[in-house]
Order: sequence, then C-alpha cells, then structure tokens
Amino acid sequence: MGVDREGGVRHRPARAVACTALGVVLLAGCASMPDSGDLRDVESTPRQDTGVRVFAMPPAEDAQASEIMQGFLEALTSDDPDYDTARKYLTADAARAWRPERSATVLANGPSIATDNQPVGRGASDSLTFVLTGSKVATVDDQQAYKPDDGDYRRKVHLTKDAKSGQWRIDSLPQGVVMGKTDFQRNYTAVNKYYFASGTTVAATGQPVAVADPVFVRGKVDPMTQVVQSLLRGPTRWLGPVVRSSFPTGTALRKGVSGLTPDDQNRLTVPLNDKAARVGQTKCMEMATQLLFTLRNLTPTLESVELRGPGGHRLCDLPGERADSAAWHASAQRPDYLYFLDGKHRLVRLPSEATGTGATPVPGPLGEPGGRVLRSVAVSRDEHDVAGIGADGKSLYVTSLSSDASLGEAVVTSQGATKDDRLTTPSWDAHGDLWVADKDPAHTKLYMLEQGGGKPVQVGVPNPPGQIRDVRVAADGVRVALVVEKDGKQSLLVGRIEPGDKSGDSPEVVELRSAAPDLEQITAMSWAGDSRLVVVGLEQGGVHQMRYVQVDGSTLDGPAPAALSGVRAIAASEDDRVPLVAYSEDGIVRLPSGAQWQKVDKDGTAPIYPG
Repeated sequence: MGVDREGGVRHRPARAVACTALGVVLLAGCASMPDSGDLRDVESTPRQDTGVRVFAMPPAEDAQASEIMQGFLEALTSDDPDYDTARKYLTADAARAWRPERSATVLANGPSIATDNQPVGRGASDSLTFVLTGSKVATVDDQQAYKPDDGDYRRKVHLTKDAKSGQWRIDSLPQGVVMGKTDFQRNYTAVNKYYFASGTTVAATGQPVAVADPVFVRGKVDPMTQVVQSLLRGPTRWLGPVVRSSFPTGTALRKGVSGLTPDDQNRLTVPLNDKAARVGQTKCMEMATQLLFTLRNLTPTLESVELRGPGGHRLCDLPGERADSAAWHASAQRPDYLYFLDGKHRLVRLPSEATGTGATPVPGPLGEPGGRVLRSVAVSRDEHDVAGIGADGKSLYVTSLSSDASLGEAVVTSQGATKDDRLTTPSWDAHGDLWVADKDPAHTKLYMLEQGGGKPVQVGVPNPPGQIRDVRVAADGVRVALVVEKDGKQSLLVGRIEPGDKSGDSPEVVELRSAAPDLEQITAMSWAGDSRLVVVGLEQGGVHQMRYVQVDGSTLDGPAPAALSGVRAIAASEDDRVPLVAYSEDGIVRLPSGAQWQKVDKDGTAPIYPG
C-alpha cells in the first residue's frame, strides 16, 4: 500500500521536513482527509529526485483514524528498510502478522480511500473500516517478478482505538503493499539476475549460456545485498524450469551480512554460508560469473568478484575480463556485421562499427548477382550460416557464408494463399538452432531446425491466443518473442521454450505473457538486450511509435528511440553499443548513439544483425 507521487490526484502543500544536505526527506504522515464517506484520492507528495532518500514520520499523538490511514500509506512509499515506521501504525498483533514483502500492487494512481459506510470524526466509534480502491497496472510477487495486471483494486483496512491509550491503530490489512505507478518507479529498480540455460551450450565453444531473469528491488534499500539474496534464492517461477544455478542448494549470504558494496578498486567480496564451502573451481567461477553479470546492472564499473566461505576462506576470484570466457553472454557479443538485401536482391553486409555506407556482397550464393530473390534473411550468431525466405514467402533456404557454398533445396515450405500468409522471417539462437513460423491461417505452425538443418521439428504452442505473425528467438534459446494476431489485433508475447525429451516429445512454447500490453498493432520487433525488445506498434487510439519494452511487460526508464516514420522492419543487437537499424520509407537507416537517424542505403530492405 502506498501514496502515488504523480497522476490524477489533488495536490496540497506537503507537510514534510527536508534535510537536503543529507539527501533525506521525512514524510510527516499526518495529512488531513475529509470526514465523509466519498472516494478521495490519497494526498500526493512531490516526486523526489532519485538521489534523495525518503523516510516517513511515526504516527502523531492522538491522530485521527483518517490521519493514521494516510500516514501508513505514506510510510509504505518511504525508504525505510524493514518498514519499521509503517509498523508503528499497526497494532502489535497486526505488525507481527503483516508481510510487506509478499507482493506489491501497482495502481495507475495512488489508492483512493473511502470509509465503509461509517462516519469518521471525533464522535465516531472505536472501530472503523476503510476501503482502498484503484485501477491495477501490475503486480510484483514474492519472488520480485513483475506481471502486468488490469481490472479494479478493492481492499479493506480495519482500524481500532486502543481502550487504554486512546490511540487509533490498524489491526487488519491485506498482505503486501500497494502504491501508484510513479511511486513504484521511484521506489523500485529493475535488475537482471543471471542463470544458465539448462542443457544448452554455445555450439562453437561449449560455453554455458547466460539467461537474464528480470526482477524488481527497492532501489534505495541496500539494493546490492537485495539482488545477491534474490540471485541465491534461485530463478523466478516462470523461468525456473529451463535454467540452472551454479550455487549449491541452500547457499545464502553469511548470517548478518548486509551493506554489500565494492571497495575503492571496484572489487566486491561476497561472504557465503557453509553450503558453498566445498565447490570446485569450475563451479565457483560460474557462481562468480552469475554474480558479476547480475551486479553490473547496478554497478557497471564493477571489476571483479571474490567469493568467501565460512571463516573468510577464499573460494575463488573472478576478474571481469575472465567472465566472458566462463559463460556466453548475449549482450557482450558485438556482431561483426550488419546485413541487408540491396537493390539487386543480393545479401550484403556492412561492418557494425562502420560509419560509412559501403556495403559489400556476402560470400556464397546469396551474395551473387542474379541469384535467388529473397524476402527476408537471418544470419547465425557465429556469422557462419544464413537462412533466407524466398520472395514469394513460400520457401526457407539455409546455406553457408562461404564462397564455395551452394543453396540447395528448400528445407521448409508453406502453402499459404498469399506471401503475407506464408513464412515469417527466420531467427537463430546461440546453440545454432533455427526458428521459423508458417503463417498459413489454415495450418499455422512453429518450426525449429536443429543446427539449422535436418528435418524441421514442429514446436507445440498449446492454446495459442491467435495466429503467429512473427518470431524472434532469444539468443539464450529458452525464450521466444511472438507476434500473435486475433480479430485484427496483434499482441507481442514472450514464451518459455520447454525442450523435447528423449522419448521423442517435441519442444513446446508455454506460459506466453504480454511484453507490450498497451499495443494492439505490432509492425516490427527485435531483441535489443538480454531481457529487452525494441518494438514498433500502435496504441489503442494512438499513433505508431517505436520504443523499448521489457520481456516481463514492465516500463523501461530512459528515452525511446528517435521517431521514424514508415518503419517496416527493425534490427537491433543485444549489445546496446551497436546502432539500431530500420527499414523505412527512406530505405535502410541507422541510429548511432546520441545522433539522429542516418541513411545507409536507399534501395535496401530486410536489415538484420546476427540472430
């Protein structure tokens, strides 16, 4: 429960004490509220600068029930580590039973308050019930995982007046907390935890593949310790079935450890309990890699991680430069080239770091003039192989990017009536598997080709919420983004890939969830980070826009890409240092960091980075 800082609320002067020299704001927690039963928005306090910490004041002596309610809600939006001040608004029994970490409910605005058909004032009885209402935006569960939500929020909070002290206190309330969207954005920070794909390694090197697991932590309440504890507890329920952790079961921080922070050489020491005391060096280096990848979300300058066991015994030490050899990390893989089809229907490429526009044909049959005309292409993550869809959308071809390669026969074909109802743009994962969907309305199917060849395996999508229109598999091979259409509306969904077993069962894409719940038309999309996509789409009643979205459907901080009209395709790399590229009404254009869109090739189409 909490108070929204912005939105459709009435603003009155906030009664707060600001200690600006210490970066602290104290919330008074004693704002007045009308003594009627009508709905009222919770009074909002000004949104604070991100460097300012906010602490609530305890309940005032002889505060009215409405003031206790208001003060409690304000206390929930403070930076009090254990909600100790908020608990002072509760009876002793309620304080012991309340579990604020159970969940966080995010509302469009701050919760509105109404009395439950009971008068409020000095003549009121010693028992009152308030009702909190609002429009839900999302929930964060006990594993700190975010999930978009909608519908009405309605919960009751009961207050009682102590017979001896005469003080109002809350004696019954929902578990968890609730707050408005802007308070949530101020209080919580998104962080990617990292685990390893189960049973999957990079085809070329045999390295384990790092998989991002986004969670939200309270940003000003010892976030580094929170994130380490969350990582050690294991992956979220949604991702858990397809990833593993190198930390032995039961591993935790040594008892009493808090306030984790790097030293002046950007080196972090993490003391662990005895569950990790006997790990071997290979396993320990994977553990340290998980920590380093995770904590660089909070501290990008982190140079190394050292793990210590009971008694301060050193387990292992991982310098940052060795982490990339310990595991394959998509956002650390800078592509060599940008690829696209030129005006002569050849596949051409341009160095990804180039500032010029001189693209050259790729080696092999797809770079030869007069070769097969293609509609779209995908280049493998190691940039050795390429898959292409014929101009009519019917056929998928796979070949090598070498001068002596040949094209061969189609490996997948579609019987769709039109080219827009045939094969999607293909997509590769780091294991070397190739993914493509047949959009034929009569026979919609999702296929996977192991190592880009062999017999196509049909991937199950139980109870699909519509027809698959586009596919992009994540580099880690355990998540896939799908554009699905139903009744003329399109949704961007992310599903978990459950691998087939030895008995011959095919892989399945399960537990589809929305990554852009407010978009109803999706023009183009691409992975643009370990847990981020860039999408071009249309909001209901709005205009086309390009923006970044998280795979869990949460809103990202930071600006959207510069506006661009007529976008038909988008290409991004998980490495955010590489320019965003689009196919628009101006041909192929790119967006270098800090610059505006620049033309690359006016006749080009179908831009892609490896993947």
